[in-house]
Amino acid sequence: MSDKPTVLFVCVHNAGRSQMAAGFARALSGGAVEVLSAGSAPKDQINPVAVEAMAELGIDIAGNQPKVLTVDAVRESDAVITMGCGDACPIFPGKRYEDWELEDPAGKDIETVRRVRDDIRGRVEQLLAELTPSAG
Repeated sequence: MSDKPTVLFVCVHNAGRSQMAAGFARALSGGAVEVLSAGSAPKDQINPVAVEAMAELGIDIAGNQPKVLTVDAVRESDAVITMGCGDACPIFPGKRYEDWELEDPAGKDIETVRRVRDDIRGRVEQLLAELTPSAG
């Protein structure tokens, strides 16, 4: 584990919410955190509407690939943020766990995805402020 905190964002398909959260965390942390994302049942590709919504803010997640959630990913993370994956996430003592209740953007229009995106941004900003207080 590095000196930087590692954050793992998890949703079911790793195609929308967790990818947007990871994109924000990478863009907003300035490298102060290691960022991982995964899904309990990953899709074949990122939700194109999520890609579009993030691109509107200058964050490119188009090249990302959904990944399957592994025990190792949870083990190496300091904070595990789940978004509707239920009990699929293994629990290790001493880790920070949060479950963010967010609408699933799958199959939704751009306006809905923008609302979800903006909600995620605010939550990521708060999380980063807590994980990297000296970076502010």
